Amino acid sequence: MENYNPLTDQERYIIDLKGTEPPFSGEYDNFFEQGIYICKKCNSELYRSEDKFDGHCGWPAFDEEFSGSVKRLPDMDGFRTEIECSKCGGHLGHIFEGEGFTSKNTRHCVNSLSIRFIPGSAK
Repeated sequence: MENYNPLTDQERYIIDLKGTEPPFSGEYDNFFEQGIYICKKCNSELYRSEDKFDGHCGWPAFDEEFSGSVKRLPDMDGFRTEIECSKCGGHLGHIFEGEGFTSKNTRHCVNSLSIRFIPGSAK
């Protein structure tokens, strides 16, 4: 069995039970420091600060992940695509394509409670 980080009840709701935090409530929504974002459950590297942008959606938005770090799955609603940490299966949020926010035309809409920021140079 994997040895994962302890989670609060709210983090467990988001990460293990696939919940969603209220929009504009997360600490990383309007946060643009230099560094990387890791999975709060297993510490896997997920996103670089260079790939973060203001999606005006109420959640942190990224247009690219570290290669192989995020798994895409059909959401239970039948319309959206859910994203999970590839290592531990922790729920991150959803991915949207074709919105035109960046040249990559992709928005990873991520719950702040699913990730942790590590300051410094991005890899």
